[in-house]
This record gives sequence, C-alpha cells and structure tokens, in this order.
Amino acid sequence: MAFNNPYGDKIITGSFDKTCKLWNANNGELYHTYRGHDTEIVCLSFDQMGTTIATGSMDNTARLWDVESGTCLHTLVGHSAEIVSLNFDTHGKHIITGSFDHTVKLWDTRNGKVVHTMKGHHGEISSTQFDYESKTCISGSIDTTCKIWDVSSGRCIHTLGGHSDEVLDVSFNTSGSHLVTASADGTARVFDSKTGICCSTLLGHEEEISKATFNPQGTRVMTASSDKTARLWDPSTGECVQMLEGHTDEIFSCDFNYEGD
Repeated sequence: MAFNNPYGDKIITGSFDKTCKLWNANNGELYHTYRGHDTEIVCLSFDQMGTTIATGSMDNTARLWDVESGTCLHTLVGHSAEIVSLNFDTHGKHIITGSFDHTVKLWDTRNGKVVHTMKGHHGEISSTQFDYESKTCISGSIDTTCKIWDVSSGRCIHTLGGHSDEVLDVSFNTSGSHLVTASADGTARVFDSKTGICCSTLLGHEEEISKATFNPQGTRVMTASSDKTARLWDPSTGECVQMLEGHTDEIFSCDFNYEGD
C-alpha cells in the first residue's frame, strides 16, 4: 500500500486479485478499481504530485494510471520476469523498475518508453529508489550487493558490498548523501552515496532484515526483522538507540510518519 504523501488523503492497495484500488484515507470510501494486469500486483507507488499511480506485477509489466479517471496511461513492457520494485523520480518524468530478470529499467512516464536498461547484477533485484534530485538511483539484489547508477547515462557508479547474504531493501536519506542496505545476513549497512564507503554497520538483529528506512531528518534509521523486532539506530555511529518489541512473528515493513517524529 502507499499514501499520496505529502497530502495523505488517499491510499492505494495492490492485491493478488490482480487489481489496484484507490481509497479515501479519511473514511475508507473506494474511489476506483484499476484493472488490467494478468497476475498479482506486488508493488505500487504514487508520483510526487499524487496524480499518477504505477503498479508492478508478476505478469512482467508495470502500468501507469491516471488517479482521477482510472485510465491506464501506459503499459511498460520489456522485462522478462516479474517486477518487484518501482519508484517515481521527484519530478514524475521517469520511473525505475526492478525485476527478477536481474535488471533495472528507467522509463519515460510521458510515453512509456525505456530510456536505459541497467545491467550488472547477478541475481534478482529486490528493491530500487531514486535520490531526491533524481540524478542517481540505487538497486539492491539477491547477489548480496547494492549498485548506485547514474540516471542520465545508465552507468553503474559504485557497487556496494560487505553483506554475506541477499540485500532485501535499499533506501536513500532525504538529501541523498547516504543510503542504507538491509540484508538477509541480519545486518544493515550505511554508505556514503558519493564515495561508496561504508560508514557504519548496524548489528543486533538475530535474523534477516527485510526493511530499512531513514527518518526525514536523516538522524535515525529504522529496521524491521524476522526476529520479531524493529529497531531504531543512529546511522552515524551504528548504535541501536531503541528496540521495538511486541510482535509474535516476523516484521516485514516499517516506516516513519511524514514529520519523522
């Protein structure tokens, strides 16, 4: 699911029933049901203006939808395996998709055409994200690495290693100066996005970490783990500052509110 932040008045959900639904976040009213995918929807996102929705599916395609009318604007065809991650850039002009075909693709949202196919990973892509300026993007992979890509050329700038198992999530801080990787090896790592150097390793979880994200201020990282806990970290030192306990099974996702408090 996703909110249309910063407005926060709409929610989209994607389902194994092959549809995406748009809801009123205040009263739960259903606005639209978007139909067109042949199989399950596994990832989705609003653009920054909240006027366009993107959905990624096990049918190897992504679709762009007009929020108000529910019309499918473009079907993004080109991957040879399921799409498991997608993100709009800040301006809404481009979208990246990450696929089990080991590639990341950059698309022009205005015409639905591929701009770059970014190759280099040796395993399935698990996650992708643009930095705020939309000059670089990152991808995490089952091959245990994260790659930083130059958006204008499609060239790989850095390959970030250090994990001993699959990278399951990647995320920039708001400024794009740093990024965090979450791994099945039970650790998260914070990197300088300019140099590719690891600044800190977040140690403490007893099982795989499925999600990692910065707060808007960039002063904290939150991680979610199969060990049934979420943790808050100081990204500059790697110190765990708070452990959130109470779940009785795996935690797959976590996030901060828009204010970060």
